[in-house]
This record gives sequence, structure tokens and C-alpha cells, in this order.
Amino acid sequence: MKVSKRVATLATMGVVGLGVAAASSSANTVHGTAAASSLKGQTINVAIAYPAPKAMLAKFTAQTGIKVNWDYVQWDNLQTKIASAAEAHSYFADVADVDWSKVGEYYATKWFLPLQSYFPIASVKSAYPQATSFIRDNELVGMPMDGSLLVTTVNEKDFKAAGIKSNPTTLTQYESDLKAVQAKGIVKSPLDIPFAAAEGLSTYWYEMTAAFGGQVLSSTYAPEFTSPSSPGYKAMAWMVAAYKSGLVPKANLEDQDYQALEADQAHNLTASVFSDYSGDVGTIYNVASESKVVGDVDYIPTPGASGVGYNLGNPDGIGIPTEAKHVPAAVAFIKWMEEPANQGAFAGADGPKDVIQTFPLPSNRGGLADLVKSGKVPGAATLESLLENHARAIFPAGAPPWYSQFSNAVYTNIHAAAAGSETVAAAIKSIASTVKGLDN
Repeated sequence: MKVSKRVATLATMGVVGLGVAAASSSANTVHGTAAASSLKGQTINVAIAYPAPKAMLAKFTAQTGIKVNWDYVQWDNLQTKIASAAEAHSYFADVADVDWSKVGEYYATKWFLPLQSYFPIASVKSAYPQATSFIRDNELVGMPMDGSLLVTTVNEKDFKAAGIKSNPTTLTQYESDLKAVQAKGIVKSPLDIPFAAAEGLSTYWYEMTAAFGGQVLSSTYAPEFTSPSSPGYKAMAWMVAAYKSGLVPKANLEDQDYQALEADQAHNLTASVFSDYSGDVGTIYNVASESKVVGDVDYIPTPGASGVGYNLGNPDGIGIPTEAKHVPAAVAFIKWMEEPANQGAFAGADGPKDVIQTFPLPSNRGGLADLVKSGKVPGAATLESLLENHARAIFPAGAPPWYSQFSNAVYTNIHAAAAGSETVAAAIKSIASTVKGLDN
């Protein structure tokens, strides 16, 4: 789940039996999914939290005869529309967003059609690094649509100015380096954490917990953060202490994720984001019209408790609502969206002309290979390595069906702890109590 998104700038693997093209295929051809004559002239409604790739959509229509009404809806509003339509059993769209955080809820409510008859699960798992986020009890609730990942970024220029000769690989060294940047007067508050009571604060805590070597919920959704010695407890205490000590700008108490990234990191008011979003180097920091740090910020392997830590995935998916009217045409569209060459193009492999604004990273390995090979997107090879070698899901059993309520408790209480209206211990207790109430 993302509060907002921005413009984004292994051997190649095809997907057997999926009708998804190999990475070398043309982005202008719908391989294995050529629409039958019965689909020509049909119009499907697509509701996704991405702006439409208009030129590529026109080519899709020319090739298949399927017209697409693409409704770009901001993420929060889109979730409300999906829920309202599903609860009313009314038609809303033929294709809609299936976020990683909603998979548990959609599996339980049956608001989306299972997709495994169109996309064999074994093939999906082999070709998509984050496939498990969209599978419940061998049911494919949605297809991965992007490869969004929580990553660490640093301003290499600031770190070098502080005398730091190599990037940190442990949390201890990371904190020491931040303090060195601060002590040298290079940046007053070098760490960017968005402490507003919003989803971006929740995911920051999840990523920090993973760096400390743990996870916030077990495979049975029991809280694993209640002991002061647990990674989740340490992570929250570390974040709150960083804010109170001045490592984090005081104004960040009211900043959501992209507010902080655009106001702080892009203007060199901070020197690092521990839990940034994949794609932000090319989409924010290297955009001269809105950044003062062009060429200075890089992705680095995320520091952990005793070495390089994990990078948690927060991908968006794509699925077919139960009330959809044009299922075969919707399947053809999803297969087109998933073609590796198209995925690479959406992320910038063919330059800016076919980029989908806010698209962070291709969902499948073929698209990733195209993106890296193109050399057109800063840090693509590093992101591919992190996704393949250090990524894991936020929750081992997938997002619980009550994730929205859980996240609300997380960000509300961490914000309160940073503001000083409650202690870290009280925040932890409140979140754990929420989990107990939701899980019963």
C-alpha cells in the first residue's frame, strides 16, 4: 500500500502457459492472447492507481479491437470505490487494482475472481519475485503489476563530505554515519522519516523491524513486537529516539511519505531515507525541475543488525472484480500488461515515451532484465539485485484481512510516541491490543 506514488523512471525468463511474452518480444504485440473476433469492439473499464500509458493503449486497441476506458484514481479513493461496488454487488470495473495489503481481505470477501485458471500458479511463482504476496491457499487473487520495494537511499555527496569512505552495512554504522554528517554541519537533520499518522509510517516501521532481524506479525498473525528485546520494539524505539534526538527534522512529525521525500531529501535537507521507495532516485532525486540533489543520491543495500538486511515488498497487483462484465477481454488486457517488454517499457526501458507515471519497477524477471539492459534508469541493476537477493514479504502469511485496522493502529501510535503524547511501551501495548481484538 502506498499513500501516494510518483513518476518512475538473471536470465530473462518467459512465463510458460501464461501467454506472457519473453523479454525479447516486442512491446507492441499481444503474444498468446490475440483477442478472438468476439472480443473486438468490446470496451472494458480499468481502474488503477496509475495514469494511463495512452500511446501504448492505442496500440493495444489497434491489435486486439478491445477499447479501454482507463480511470486513474488515487490509491485511497480507489480502495473506497472497489469496496463500495463490491458490497453493493454492482459493476464498477472489469480490471482493478489489487494491492498487496488487500489480498487477505479480497480472498476472504471474494470480491475478485480467482485467476489461476488463466495464469498457472507454478509459472507465476517462477517468473515473478513477489508472486506469493498475491496467493492465498493456492488461489491467485491478483497478478503482480509492479515490483515495488522498500529500499535505502543515501546522498553519497553528503556522506563523502563527512569523511565516510564506504556505505554502511549495519545499523550501528548507519547511525554513526548519520551523526557524522550531522556533526560536520553538512545537514542539520540527516535522516528522513515521515512521522505523520499515515500508511508510510507503518511501512517504515516494518522495514526497520526487518533490518533488526524480525517481523511484526507471525505466520499466525500473532504480534512479535511486544518484548523490549524484539526487533519490532527495538525498531520503534530507534525511530522515535532518532526523531527526539534531532536526527530527523522536527517538521516531519506532520509529513507523509512523499511530502518528506520531496521537501527534505530532494532538497538536501536530509541525507538518507532508510525506507524509501524503489524508483525514487530516477523519479524524484534526479529530476532537475524539482530536486537539488541530481546525481547525488544512490540506492544502497539496506543496513541490518549484523550485516545487510532485508528489503520488504509492497507491490501493487491487478485483478478482475467479481461483478466484471467482460472477463475474457479483461484477461487479454492483463496478459498484455504483464508482457515483459511492456513491463520494462512502463518503467523506462524504452525511454520516457512509454513510461507509466508512478510505475516503480517491473513485476517480472523478463521486464527487469529489459530495464537493466536498457541502461536508461538509474540504479536499475541495484534494484534488481535487491529484489532477487534481499527481498521478502512484509507478512510471512500475507497481509491479514484486517490489515487496514492494524496499520491504522500502527501509524497512530508511532506518531503519538514521536509527539511525546505516549511512550514507546504504551504504543507497543496499544498496537498489540488492537491485534488481539482483530484476530478474535
